[in-house]
Amino acid sequence: MKRTTGEPLKKQAALGERIHTRLGLSDDDLLQMYRTMVTARAFDERAFILFTQGKIPFTVTGHGHEGAQVAAAKCLTPGRDWVLPYYRDVGVVLALGMTVRELMLGEFGKAADPSSGGRQMPKHWGCRRLKIVTQSSPVATQLPHACGLAWAMKVRNEEGIVWVSFGDGVASKGDFHEALNFAGIHKLPVVFFCENNYYAISVPFSKQSPVPRVADRAAAYGMPGISVDGNDVFEVYKATREAVQRALAGEGPTLVEARTYRFGPHTSNDDDRRYRSRDEVAQWKEKDPIPRFAAYLKEIGLLDDQEEAAIKAEAEKEVREAAAWAESQPDPDPATVAAHVYAERGPAHGR
Repeated sequence: MKRTTGEPLKKQAALGERIHTRLGLSDDDLLQMYRTMVTARAFDERAFILFTQGKIPFTVTGHGHEGAQVAAAKCLTPGRDWVLPYYRDVGVVLALGMTVRELMLGEFGKAADPSSGGRQMPKHWGCRRLKIVTQSSPVATQLPHACGLAWAMKVRNEEGIVWVSFGDGVASKGDFHEALNFAGIHKLPVVFFCENNYYAISVPFSKQSPVPRVADRAAAYGMPGISVDGNDVFEVYKATREAVQRALAGEGPTLVEARTYRFGPHTSNDDDRRYRSRDEVAQWKEKDPIPRFAAYLKEIGLLDDQEEAAIKAEAEKEVREAAAWAESQPDPDPATVAAHVYAERGPAHGR
């Protein structure tokens, strides 16, 4: 690996080392987080290609959110904490341990899809072994569910927390207010994680909220509200870790707002050119969390251009192969279409 020497770089490296070591993150942690961010981006790019090819009917991408997602997930303990991600959180579920193949099964709606057996829309993840709870398509419904889980954990005196994520549009829904109010009253071990990308589909945040930050609303519910740069991995990690520690200590919920941006349309069926300029998108792409994190890794000597290209190529190969594999898997049996939809009557009910 080629390294550049010189006093300025040495000073940058020393500063960089203090940032992540002070937060308790190892070099291996950083590389793992970077690989997950790159894989999440590659997955979303492949999913959009599959949509344009007519191989899948619909998809949602999280381009631009990867830094916030992977940093937050790094603060959670898979299998201990309950996680209710929202439909952009590819980075979250990958970081927690779901595989690229499992995620691809969901994109194709296959029978072996671990989230719903092909019965949900893509990106509505669920995984029993990791305590990942699938969400409903109407936004915000996962927040009251998170409070119910946290209430049960508190009553049972179970170790762990509940982490729930959502977009800024959710802050305009009644479920948001009811959930935060209930969590604040009962000091529930919940971390509310808002990925504020400044658009609720086509409605800009300035037309959704009378206050400049989602986190400003936390005070009304008796909990801390923390707003951070969602494209800065370390800011997100620090804020989320503190929120998790508060919840574990019995100090109640926290609202964390990660200010980020989605580079693509709301979904594969959306044309974002109708409501935002290409200049605005280009300006935000200059803050892309992936090259930003890569630059940090290069400064401290953990990555070079050749390794950066290799990681990207490996991720693209993995998702390409996973897509081909998932496409070949069996579809759900039409005879099971009513399974898990209606109550199944057995012998005790006269059948």
